Amino acid sequence: MSTPLRVAVLGPGAVGGLVGTLLARQGHAVTCLAGAGTAAHIERHGLRLTSDRYGEVTAGARGAELLNEPVDVLLVTPKSTRLEEALARVPATTLGDAVVVPLLNGLEHMTLLRERYPDARVVAGAIRVVASRTAPGEVRHEGDLAAVQLGPGADELADALTETGLDVTVRPDEAGLLWDKLAFLAPVALLTTTLDAPLGSVREQLPDDLRALVEEVAAVARAEGAQADAAATLAFMATVPAGMTSSLQRDTAAGHETELDAIGGAVLRAAERHGVDVPVTTRVVEHLRARDV
Repeated sequence: MSTPLRVAVLGPGAVGGLVGTLLARQGHAVTCLAGAGTAAHIERHGLRLTSDRYGEVTAGARGAELLNEPVDVLLVTPKSTRLEEALARVPATTLGDAVVVPLLNGLEHMTLLRERYPDARVVAGAIRVVASRTAPGEVRHEGDLAAVQLGPGADELADALTETGLDVTVRPDEAGLLWDKLAFLAPVALLTTTLDAPLGSVREQLPDDLRALVEEVAAVARAEGAQADAAATLAFMATVPAGMTSSLQRDTAAGHETELDAIGGAVLRAAERHGVDVPVTTRVVEHLRARDV
């Protein structure tokens, strides 16, 4: 086993809860930073994961409202709409030179984290997983997909995550890492939310929009320096189970705050920076924005 790490999970929801549970099961010291009720529940009862891939997993973890001691790694996992609020739980002076890995949708958070934590090593990260928080400290993981990509500079974390059973890849290209996820996520999230239906329905009912969105986002990604391949993204989408939904769709249907701006808005802002024409993406994002009002 790799050297035990001190890991803080900021925002132990679907992603943070899943990764935190798996790390804690392997013997790493996991502290979940959350609101008073969630933190107290985790402090008393630990974490629980129900997974098609990993089975029933329970693990002990600390719960706290504020980071008050050094850690080796900070995993940043709240929804983008709550990021600023959540970061107040992590004072820069306490965090120091820890490794900070965001597993968030979008990409604009990288600049924010580097400005907020100048002494830390902020390493790009991305996760592909279908999971939902079912109760404080409890997560449901559907299917087998559980893939993490990390930029360089988080070798110990990469080893630890690999030992949990996650599919881990370390990549040298930050832009490519971030845009690879967004190139898949943005079309799926925007169109499953448009239909309020899973990916299979999107493939059947909106194939032209799906292809156009994938091609447009790939064009923006290439302008940003990533080697995006629209054909490869479409080929991967064809292998994803038809029942796949997106958190954007689920949040919209439930009337919750959504990450539309972090996902679709980020694509539009990058397209504008580079003068890339994205008419279908613009139409879909503007439609969803109007629906949110």
